[in-house]
Amino acid sequence: MTRVPPRTRRNRTHIVVFLAPAVLIYTAVMIVPLFETLRLSLFTTSGNHFVWNGVANFGVLFFDERQSLGFWNALRNNVYFFVIQMLQNPIGIGLAALLALPRLRAGAFYRTAIFLPTLLSFVIVGFGWKLILSPLWGVAPSLLGAVGLKGLFAPYLGRESSALTTLGFISVWQYVGVPMMLAYAALISIPDEIIDAAEVDGVVGIAQFFRVKLPLIWPTIGMISILTFVGNFNAFDLVYVTQGALGAPNYSTDILGTLLYRTFFGYQLQLGDPNMGATVATMMFLIILAGVCVYLFAVQRKISRYQF
Repeated sequence: MTRVPPRTRRNRTHIVVFLAPAVLIYTAVMIVPLFETLRLSLFTTSGNHFVWNGVANFGVLFFDERQSLGFWNALRNNVYFFVIQMLQNPIGIGLAALLALPRLRAGAFYRTAIFLPTLLSFVIVGFGWKLILSPLWGVAPSLLGAVGLKGLFAPYLGRESSALTTLGFISVWQYVGVPMMLAYAALISIPDEIIDAAEVDGVVGIAQFFRVKLPLIWPTIGMISILTFVGNFNAFDLVYVTQGALGAPNYSTDILGTLLYRTFFGYQLQLGDPNMGATVATMMFLIILAGVCVYLFAVQRKISRYQF
C-alpha cells in the first residue's frame, strides 16, 4: 500500500482549513435556505402547525384561478424580459470588438464609461430613469423637443404596452458593460500567432472577426448567456424600484421576483403565505436549474472544442 508523504498530508490539511470557512458560510447562507425553501413548499400551514401537502401547492400555483393567473402572467413577462435582456450580449460583443482594435485611441476611457452604469445602485438607476422619462418633470421631453422629435415621447413607464419593454432596455443600458468586459478579455487573450496566421491568409477586418475571433470566444459567449439567463429569472430590484411590488401598470411589469415578494411577505391587502411563496421560489429555482443544465449538457459540450 502506497504511503502518503507527511508533506502531502499537511498540504491537504491546509486545503481543508482554508476552504472550511467559505464552505460553512456558503452552506449557511445558500444551501440551508435552499433546502428549507424546498421543504416549505411541500407543506401548508394549519394554525401553528405545518401539515404535509405534497405537491398540492404546485397544483394551486398552476391551476387555481386566483393564483395561476398571476403566476403565468409573471412567467410570460419574465420570458419577454429575458428576450430583451439578451440584446445586451450582441451589443456588448460588438463594443468589445471595437475596443479591442489595436489602433483605437482612448480605449480605457470608453471601457470605463460603458462599464460605469454597472457599478451604480439599482435604486439610483431606477429612480434616475423614472425622473428622466417622467412626462411632468423629466428631461426626456425637453431633449427630444430640442432636436424636433418631441412627438416621439410618450409616458413609456405608464403604459401597459411599453412599460416592460422600457424596463428591459434600461436593464440593457445598465448591464451591457458586463458582456462587453468579458468578451473584451476573451478577445485580447487570443494568441497573436492565430491572428498573424489569419492575416497571412488574407483574412483581415470584419472577416477576421467573424471567421477567426468569434469562433474562439464562443465559450465566453455561452457563459455570458447563462449569466444573463440566471440574472433575469432572479430579477426583482429594478422593477420594484420603478414600478412597485405590484408591477404597475396593471401587473404589466410583474415578474417572478415581484410575485414571490407579494406572495411570501404580503403586500397592501394581500396577506403573506410563506408556503405558496416558497412554491414560487421553488419554481424559479427549477426554471434556472433547467436552463443551466441545458447549457452544461447540450451547449457547453459543443462549444468546448473552440477553446484554445
